[in-house]
Amino acid sequence: MGIPNDDVVSIDKGKKPGDPWVVTVNCPDKTGLGLDICRTILDFGLFISKGDVSTDGKWCYIVLWVVPHSSTRIVRWENLKERLVSLCPSCSLSFYYAPPAPRKSSPLYLLKFCCLGRKGLLHDVTNVLCELELSIERVKVTTTPDDRVLDLFFITDNLDLLHTKERREETYEQLRSVLGESCISCELQLADSHHDSRRGTSSISPVVAEEIFASEYSKKECYMQALSPDLTQLKKAVVNVDNSLSPGHTLLQIHCIDHKGLLYDIMRTLKDHDVKILYGRISAVTKGNRDIDLFIQEKDGRKIVDTEREYLLCSHLKMEMLHPLRVIIANRGPDTELLVANPVELSGRGRPRVFHDVTLALKQLGICIFSAEIGRYSASDREWEVYRFLLDENCEYQLLTTGARNQIVDRVRRLLMGW
Repeated sequence: MGIPNDDVVSIDKGKKPGDPWVVTVNCPDKTGLGLDICRTILDFGLFISKGDVSTDGKWCYIVLWVVPHSSTRIVRWENLKERLVSLCPSCSLSFYYAPPAPRKSSPLYLLKFCCLGRKGLLHDVTNVLCELELSIERVKVTTTPDDRVLDLFFITDNLDLLHTKERREETYEQLRSVLGESCISCELQLADSHHDSRRGTSSISPVVAEEIFASEYSKKECYMQALSPDLTQLKKAVVNVDNSLSPGHTLLQIHCIDHKGLLYDIMRTLKDHDVKILYGRISAVTKGNRDIDLFIQEKDGRKIVDTEREYLLCSHLKMEMLHPLRVIIANRGPDTELLVANPVELSGRGRPRVFHDVTLALKQLGICIFSAEIGRYSASDREWEVYRFLLDENCEYQLLTTGARNQIVDRVRRLLMGW
């Protein structure tokens, strides 16, 4: 005996054009469910305008008001509903008596194509993959001396249908529509077993690693904020802990400038610290700022009373609100390299849509990408996902000048943060 899917997840359109859609999740609770939901919503290119979270530890009720980040984006709402339903624990009575089955990893596929290079090509392909709900696990992009591009995308299918002829044909058709006559070859196949390693390590020089993985703002990033007067509030994130308002819960109060994926970053940090949310109120954005009140507990159901643990939790939350993504430009021999890094979840998954947003920013700037790759790197007692782009010197930017580099970093960071 169970509960119909329509009652587990519902998605309702706003009453007026432009109003947020309302996503409601009503199901048994599980560790990390809030993080999984926020990650999926971010993956669909949606912005959470406000929300409410409530759970008694066994059953949860989540309501989120969401809008697309881009007015031109077409959201597959039915697909979003199916994805959210797949995240929810079974509503049958057996859920309370049997441990949940381990999450199966999707097969890894290799998408390989060769075509003539042009500006924005990499983003156009990436955008197609995102629209098709194909997740990019790793990528290797190279440009040959005769201006041909060889792209290797290691992808997984969020719909688990890539083994079917119909799904493959849809993928080929959408790719051909953006590659056009420049496409020389395009192949899609299961990745070999020796390729099925989704945590390829990345080799970074100690100087670059120290700058990109620093726990505090670098002087260069402080200068970048000076280029953007509207971001002067960025370093004013406030996190307070109050144990006086509830006999059984700790109140966590957050005030900060809003950014794309803010709730995802908060949920990820709380899960990393084994903290669970019993009730939460995510207020609407006011003048670019966001207020969030969360009643939380330790994993064992106690309040958070240890002062050292409080300090550690608050400092990590502040860092995720101030510095969720690292963006720098460095020299890689004679070449100019753009690096973007973000923390990896304990589950091993990286942040959604980073590759999409970086390639979009570079396309808007008119900068061609000579080569690109995604890898993993361990630093500061955590694992990072690192995106590396060698930039083509033949563009309108003089990449060796400090001013041009700062403008590129600023544009990339803004798009990643949704500013």
